[in-house]
Amino acid sequence: MSIVRFENVSRIYRSGDHELRALDRVSFTLDEGKFVVILGPSGAGKSTLLNLLGGLDSPSEGTITVSGADISKLTDNELADYRASAVGFVFQFYNLIPTLTVYENVKLVSEISKNALDAKEMIGRVGLLDHLNNFPSELSGGEQQRISIARALCKNPKILLCDEPTGALDSGTGVMVLKLLLDMARNYGKTIVIVTHNQNIAKMADVVIRVKNGRIRSVEEQAAPLSADEVEW
Repeated sequence: MSIVRFENVSRIYRSGDHELRALDRVSFTLDEGKFVVILGPSGAGKSTLLNLLGGLDSPSEGTITVSGADISKLTDNELADYRASAVGFVFQFYNLIPTLTVYENVKLVSEISKNALDAKEMIGRVGLLDHLNNFPSELSGGEQQRISIARALCKNPKILLCDEPTGALDSGTGVMVLKLLLDMARNYGKTIVIVTHNQNIAKMADVVIRVKNGRIRSVEEQAAPLSADEVEW
């Protein structure tokens, strides 16, 4: 079942007479519960695409539909509600609040999401229940990233958006994080969208969207994607 639809979406930035098309007439659909990788070099338009899907930016042209609702026409307040309820964000740098404990960082989501899940349950799902009272500075990079995923999942989002989620991690820890994200798609029905330039991550995807110069070069469905353990890192 389709959950995301981009139709002729462009994002144009203007400065005086100069025009930059960060995205140029992009169209694709994504099905619910898929592990999706958006692949391309720096400056290709990957992050712009992610920002539009996450409601952090609005298209200059075209429509973006999520679960049947056209988010490209939402007001700022409506976009804030959309971000709070429908999408979770996982970034390369973890954005945890240093003065809050692990539990407090995850529990904080319940103040902005009406359908938030239990914070302890989500921390347990990422295997870090024994770190509830630790502060972010007391965790390894991989542990901090797993907590950022727990926080994103605690919102109970339909879609989890990940911008280079393993970029700051060593390969072993990165594989651990990718296994967790893959599990969220396979066993919990979340639509996972990862922006990366890492070709290895693309081997794990149900769908690979290749972006270059603001345009979709291809949308490839992989019938038998590899597991994280099968990929040579």
